[in-house]
Amino acid sequence: MSARRITSTVDLFLATPVQSSLLAIGPLVLALGQLVNSYVNGVSPLVSLAFAIVMVAFAIVATGHHAAEYRLRRLERDLSQ
Repeated sequence: MSARRITSTVDLFLATPVQSSLLAIGPLVLALGQLVNSYVNGVSPLVSLAFAIVMVAFAIVATGHHAAEYRLRRLERDLSQ
């Protein structure tokens, strides 16, 4: 990962911490909770693993969309000044 991309992600979390956390960290916590829940209750690991994979994919796509939206708003703000 390049230094520019890391800086962009840090800027995103600093600008909108709640929304960024809900989109990036929330699904990952939910996936981990589902994996632990399936282990504790003896549910098939295939079901919970599929759910975890989908939640990780959702976190990646949602965070990318949120980052693009943030960059667009910042660009529009810079152009209007």
